[in-house]
Amino acid sequence: MNRTVPLERCSALILNADYRPLSYFPLSVWSWQDAVKAIFRGSVNVVSEYERTVRSPELEMKLPSVLALKEYVTTSRKPAFTRFNLFLRDQWQCQYCGDDFATHELTFDHVIPRSRGGRTNWENIVAACQCCNTKKGNKMPQDIGMFPRIKPRQPTVFELRHSGRKFPPNFLHESWSDFLYWDAELSED
Repeated sequence: MNRTVPLERCSALILNADYRPLSYFPLSVWSWQDAVKAIFRGSVNVVSEYERTVRSPELEMKLPSVLALKEYVTTSRKPAFTRFNLFLRDQWQCQYCGDDFATHELTFDHVIPRSRGGRTNWENIVAACQCCNTKKGNKMPQDIGMFPRIKPRQPTVFELRHSGRKFPPNFLHESWSDFLYWDAELSED
């Protein structure tokens, strides 16, 4: 029987050939359409499936929930400098006032303003709420007395994974749990 899970909730978790996610942050997922295309290209192995099926005039198939690449892809040891990873590093907190914010309420601030030679990199960008970002403007931290709570620096992939465990995605299919966070440190009881 075809369960009526909406198609947009049928993303596939993408694993490297070693059965680890290609990326944790953002989590490597493909839309159901991209997952089906990869199956027909023959570039992936189906590891797990949803109960949900799709049909064409000639074919009916269960949608994949977990796919593993057939060929290993070398991943970067350094996290990508993205808005998401920056907010994850700063744990969705304004680095000036310390309050927590939703993603759409945060901006990023150049600690040393670009107009004063500041660069757009891990060591000079922090998450900031709109109020603090406007207040600081293009002033130097010492001129306005606004210093980041934590000195900005490039995080490691492991640090982002640790931070990310506090902010799980809104939807994780149960078939994904065997492949996510398997490298988490175990606690002693």
